[in-house]
Amino acid sequence: MDGVRWTDVVFGVAAAVSALAVVLAMLQLRLAKAIIELEFEDGSDNGYRDLISCIPTKALPGSGLPPCEYKAVFNDFYRYFDLSNQQIIPRTRKPFSPRVWTQWCAEIQYNLKSLPTFKRAWNDIKTRRTSFEELRKLEKNKFKDDPAEWGRG
Repeated sequence: MDGVRWTDVVFGVAAAVSALAVVLAMLQLRLAKAIIELEFEDGSDNGYRDLISCIPTKALPGSGLPPCEYKAVFNDFYRYFDLSNQQIIPRTRKPFSPRVWTQWCAEIQYNLKSLPTFKRAWNDIKTRRTSFEELRKLEKNKFKDDPAEWGRG
């Protein structure tokens, strides 16, 4: 090889390998982030299913629960609102996709506004406690604002 020094070849190969390592590291970070997002989403979905399974089915699409049944499952409603609030908090830091947030927000809105027993429990909780600030803010904004945008502006 006339005019080519072995050191130049070695440095060229080393530079190419380094660039490839950087690209692979970036891909690995993206994959790790995607896995974390999926685990968070799956955990929240499982938590939602577990909570909903504790609430009598007639409270879901029905016209509401009689007072004695409502009182018996009130803590489950409280836990549901806590989970909903816990889904909002991380969205302010964008750890999961807008698509997932849109789905969760629609479910929260439907439950709070369309299901009489959920609506009743939420109103009872709002008047008695000062907790669930993120859920209150979401409701105040008519479920339109993405919490990922709350810190801006």
